[in-house]
Amino acid sequence: MADDKEYNPTQVAERWLQELRMAKKEDEKWVKRGKKIIRRYRDDRQGYSDTAKRYNILWANIQTLFPSMYGKTPQAQVERRHKDQDPVGRTASQILERALQYELDNYRDFDHAMRSAIMDRLLPGRGVAWVRFETKDVIQADGTPLPQSFTCVDTVYWEDFRCSPARTWEEVTWVARRVYMTRRDGLERFGDRFENVPLTHEPIGLDEMVKNGEDVSHLKKAQVWEIWDKSTQKVCWVAEGSQEALDQIDDPYGLDSFWPCPKPLYATQTTDTLVPIPDYALYQDQAEEIDLLTQRINMLVKALKVVGVYDASQSAIQRMMNEGVDNTLIPVDTWAAFSEKGGIKGTVDFLPLDSVVGALQQCYAAREQAKQVIYEVTGLSDIIRGASMASETATAQQIKSQFASLRLRDMQRNVALFATELLKIKGQLMADLYSPEQLVEMSGIMGTQDAQYVEPAMQLLKTEPSRNFRIEVAADSLVEIDEQSEKTNRLEFLQAAGGFLQQAMPAAQQAPALAPLLAEMLLFGVRAFRASRPLEAAFDTAMAKLSQPQEPQQQPPDPEAMKAQAQMQVEQGRMQMEQAKLQMQGQIEQVKLQGAQQIEQFKAQAAIQLEQMKQEAETARSQYKADLDAQTKLAIAQMSSNGAIESETGKRTEEISGELAELVENLAERLNDALEMNRQAAETAIGEIRTIMETPR
Repeated sequence: MADDKEYNPTQVAERWLQELRMAKKEDEKWVKRGKKIIRRYRDDRQGYSDTAKRYNILWANIQTLFPSMYGKTPQAQVERRHKDQDPVGRTASQILERALQYELDNYRDFDHAMRSAIMDRLLPGRGVAWVRFETKDVIQADGTPLPQSFTCVDTVYWEDFRCSPARTWEEVTWVARRVYMTRRDGLERFGDRFENVPLTHEPIGLDEMVKNGEDVSHLKKAQVWEIWDKSTQKVCWVAEGSQEALDQIDDPYGLDSFWPCPKPLYATQTTDTLVPIPDYALYQDQAEEIDLLTQRINMLVKALKVVGVYDASQSAIQRMMNEGVDNTLIPVDTWAAFSEKGGIKGTVDFLPLDSVVGALQQCYAAREQAKQVIYEVTGLSDIIRGASMASETATAQQIKSQFASLRLRDMQRNVALFATELLKIKGQLMADLYSPEQLVEMSGIMGTQDAQYVEPAMQLLKTEPSRNFRIEVAADSLVEIDEQSEKTNRLEFLQAAGGFLQQAMPAAQQAPALAPLLAEMLLFGVRAFRASRPLEAAFDTAMAKLSQPQEPQQQPPDPEAMKAQAQMQVEQGRMQMEQAKLQMQGQIEQVKLQGAQQIEQFKAQAAIQLEQMKQEAETARSQYKADLDAQTKLAIAQMSSNGAIESETGKRTEEISGELAELVENLAERLNDALEMNRQAAETAIGEIRTIMETPR
């Protein structure tokens, strides 16, 4: 409530009610024109015949322009003003951006206010939104209330906003908005001062309810004006019909611009007044021409029908028109007379339609020409309206698109600035009036790598003007974007960062002194990508480690010296290989010689052993034969000299010869076995020698 000792409710009310009347008079003609445009857009035919035909080109144009100016709810964007290495500023930006985005995503008041303001801008020519701070108790799970702060964005109807008469917005000294309050709401807000405030606002249709004897007192509302005076830095509330002001307080928010609303969205303006000129007023003559042509087209279409006259004496003609069906013949009683008159051509005549069709075609062509004039005035080219000719080249369509974008770019820029100013007001209220605990909880910053900077970041958010020096609030593009844009931005960032790292890492390894410079260059590029903001803290940490001084490495040798050294090493290796090859060949020859010597030695030993065995066998045979002869002679001497002795002697000789042959055969087998053993030993030795020779060294 007001606590100023010089505050006089009567004088304050008298002054501001007079200011409001002057502002109303300033906008009077514009308000009257705006109401007509609203009725035209809504196709309200009050004052027109119900049978009149109209072409609502205003509705078509608005439905085309609106999505071109506002396609989606904007995204909050809070960044460091200078984008340098400032982890505290980065953390403060993330806290405020996430808190703003939380309210934009969970409360639809911002989007509704934006859409209403843009619609008011396109129709009467002025769109307004108002930011309001409030605190409510939220009941927790344990049943205890928890105070929570909110920044609400209210829609202000275009007739409910007034400001001091001025030529430009910079000259405005006060702004005001009208709110409608019931008796209960007024008493709750202003106390007993609201008891005698007249309820001057009556909803449409209230008169009929009064005539029916219904109690409508609870439907009436008071018209309360909330006035923000920049010259005195005070806020005042007055009601129409009341002789005293309801309240007056000092600046409650401390905003940079003082007013809780941005500059309104204005249509066409001149530098001599803030009263806008609606867009429809610039082509209303052409729109009325289209309505007139549409009405005439409707009348010509009604006249475009088959009518005519016929000879009443020929009843068959009437039957033919009324009863005639496919493949049916109607008899004629007086055929001779009928044929003398020329048959059907001589008895029937139709109303000519050539003139009607020609006039209808001319009306259609004239209406299309009038529409083209409107499109030229409004800047709506074929490409924006979604229509083009198949014969048009891509270059022609691109020229149309560029022409239309030039006309629309200014409106899109104004909408983006309007949204940015709203977000700035919201962000300043949140930074100044929200508790640190609520901001931290809304942002979820404790789950990021920047959690260590939360405390100094909150101090920065609560400190002015340092906050404005280091961070700034903005809104992203409001035009409908392709859904793949986020993926495209991230891929673009990864390609740019990856390409730089591929070139920077080898340079940093060869010249460690360049590492800090390369790190700053990488961060300079990273901060330019909005998609890289979640990774910026990780980049800072990695680059800090890379920039730390490292142990000096030895100076790399001269490339020519390295080349000469490499050639020398190659030559040394080649010589070593040749030497090893010669040594290997010598070893192979030595092994071959040793193998041949061993084979010859085995052969000589085998021959000696064979000769010894032959001598032993011969000696044994000779000894055995001598013994046998001696025994034979002794036996012959003892036996008689008859023929039986010779026979026995022959038999004994044969037995001895068989035993001797068997002995010789055994000796031969033993000799062959010995030779086979020597041969196998020789082959084994030769195989070992070959294995040694084939094994690579």
